[in-house]
Amino acid sequence: MSPISTTSLRSQQHPLVRQLADCIENTWQSHLELSPYAMPAELGYVEGKLEGEKLTIENRCYQAPQFRKLHLELAKIGNMLDILHCVMFPRPKYALPMFGCDLVGGRGQISAAIADLSPLSAERTLPAEYISALQALPPLNFSLPRELPAWGDIFSQFCIFIRPGNPEEEAVFLERVQALLEIHCTQAIAAQPVSVEQQAQILASQRYYCTKQQQNDKTRRVLEKAFGADWAEHYMTTVLFDLPETSAPG
Repeated sequence: MSPISTTSLRSQQHPLVRQLADCIENTWQSHLELSPYAMPAELGYVEGKLEGEKLTIENRCYQAPQFRKLHLELAKIGNMLDILHCVMFPRPKYALPMFGCDLVGGRGQISAAIADLSPLSAERTLPAEYISALQALPPLNFSLPRELPAWGDIFSQFCIFIRPGNPEEEAVFLERVQALLEIHCTQAIAAQPVSVEQQAQILASQRYYCTKQQQNDKTRRVLEKAFGADWAEHYMTTVLFDLPETSAPG
């Protein structure tokens, strides 16, 4: 694929959003064989109004041999809110975790930063190779850790959920997300297909992950206020956390 270009929306957002979006796409580009992922054309770029402020959403989706969908969403609500949302959905024939990352910021401050490699195994544990690589990373000590939501049983023990206290902590978060991406892409490239039985279990775990993420009331409320309940449901289940088909090919 041709080099990934910077978007106009990205240039208007908080520097950490811009830096993280560039980091994610550049890491994908350098490690994976990307190709376009077909999504509804009308949902690639969306504009609306929320409490008098312009709401802009931009989605970029790719696929790769190891991943059925690589999704990066950027959103902006006037000068009130900047959002980055990213999920890497593995193809069911590979025993890989789900990479997820979100940033939420407003008025120049990042209020929430979360990143994780969420396990999809029946035991809800990460593969041993991931655990070894993650344990080898330098320890983190953020000043303002945040509590995971009630539906957060999908996350691993390595999940980072913080409010960055200063630009230095923002830089550390960015560096750690890049490390997670590097580990994930490297492991994905080396992954071998699993049995049909394991594929069925992986599919079930992906569906569980998506169902839990769809319970994010904050995201749903914003979308419902701007576009209505039906549109919000369609967007959350079609773009953000589409459920893989039970009989989906690997």
